[in-house]
Amino acid sequence: MIPTPIDLTMPLTAGMRGVSYEEARSIEKDGWNARTLHIYSHAGTHMDAQTHFGAGEETIDLLPLDRCIGPAWVVRLPGLSPGTLLTVAHLGGIAEKFRNGDSLLFHTGWSAFLEETEIYRDGLPRISEELARWCVEREVKILGVEPPSVADVNNLPELTLIHEILLSAKVTIVEGLTNLEKIPGERCDFGAFPLRISGGDGCPCRAVAWPES
Repeated sequence: MIPTPIDLTMPLTAGMRGVSYEEARSIEKDGWNARTLHIYSHAGTHMDAQTHFGAGEETIDLLPLDRCIGPAWVVRLPGLSPGTLLTVAHLGGIAEKFRNGDSLLFHTGWSAFLEETEIYRDGLPRISEELARWCVEREVKILGVEPPSVADVNNLPELTLIHEILLSAKVTIVEGLTNLEKIPGERCDFGAFPLRISGGDGCPCRAVAWPES
């Protein structure tokens, strides 16, 4: 029996950063409802492609599905101070148990700050260069975080470096996760699937976890 999936996806709501909708059709006028969607390619829960930071030629539509799903470790880091630089030491015992090709999900509780836009975006915990290079060495398949970025969005050199390290090594980056507290234990199966947008530099995705059976 397949375990009940846990939705880790932030709803895309009109008015949130990079999201707006227009009525295209209505039941009253046309017989059906439809909307035109205006969505920033890195809005909400989303995935990055190599071309997002010029780290390679792979666009989101070329991302192989086997790099979108697999077993993952959940790193629990409650109570972090704003701007914390995450290092290999933050992995604790998971660093020793990690198997090459597994994925990492960082449960920092940062999604709780979503309504507090300033701290959510400007005070986020960041992946250090040391941790990014460790992820490459250990062939991390997917690196998932709750904040809108894996690095400081106000520091372009840092932002570029961390994304280039990870994306050039084909580590799939998923940002803007939520509900990680609902995953029991420290391991799960995880999947995140983007729309197949031709030439896309990234895309909102549906991120889901299945508890280990």
